[in-house]
Amino acid sequence: MNNFFGDDFVVPTFSDAEPGDGQRWSTWPAITPSERGPQPWPDWIVTSAAAIDTELGILKTGKEADVFLLERAVPDEPAQTVLLAAKRYRSAERSDFHRSSVYREGRIERRSRDQRAVERGTAYGRSVAAVAWSYAEFAALSRAYELGIPVPYPVQVNGTELLLEFIGDDGETAPRLAQSDAVGRELADLFAQVVDIVLGFARAGCAHGDLSPYNLLVDRGRVVVIDLPQLVDVVANPNGMALLERDCRNVCTWFARRGLACDVDELFARAVGELF
Repeated sequence: MNNFFGDDFVVPTFSDAEPGDGQRWSTWPAITPSERGPQPWPDWIVTSAAAIDTELGILKTGKEADVFLLERAVPDEPAQTVLLAAKRYRSAERSDFHRSSVYREGRIERRSRDQRAVERGTAYGRSVAAVAWSYAEFAALSRAYELGIPVPYPVQVNGTELLLEFIGDDGETAPRLAQSDAVGRELADLFAQVVDIVLGFARAGCAHGDLSPYNLLVDRGRVVVIDLPQLVDVVANPNGMALLERDCRNVCTWFARRGLACDVDELFARAVGELF
């Protein structure tokens, strides 16, 4: 008999466990294949329909979105437990997408009504924008992951919620590059990794668009780039080159202040060279 929900749907074996306060059934079974991360899925992903999502607290607040720590686990099965970062773009009443027009140039919403609403900044348009940003970030992360750029694995997207690989240990987020006190060879290694990230995006024809030491995490010596909703197509977006140059300037300025020789123009030239 064919499985109505798809071949990867697992029929839950219900126990006495039921979602309580701050919990819900896993949303994985309800989403479409296109809303799940790139395959092959990592071994740590919990796909069981018997899993329960538990809120463990907030990790970060921002102007457009908040990030929460979430545990997805199958009750009484310790092997099927994972911590995730749940990034939730805010509702129309609570969000402020005042910077979005700079990054949206070159993008077209699927329906002209949506496009007009977003441009006018109506309540409906802001709702469309919130969902559009979550799906845009999911697409950007998926593309970066497939290209080998170090990003959190994008587990799934569902409306305004994006579930990501949690980067850190024991519920503590990995520190930002801005918090690093690295010097000497360690600092040079971090810079080399950041350069690889900039050039990796450039080879894909893109710029991060808002790269800085505050959206680069250092996880046991490995640099991981986060916050990608504004990923910019450098050619299609008229601000593309300026945003790419700003990415280079932001990171070079930080490293230079810590005593590492860093030439903004050289890095920008290398990045531009990867575009064509």
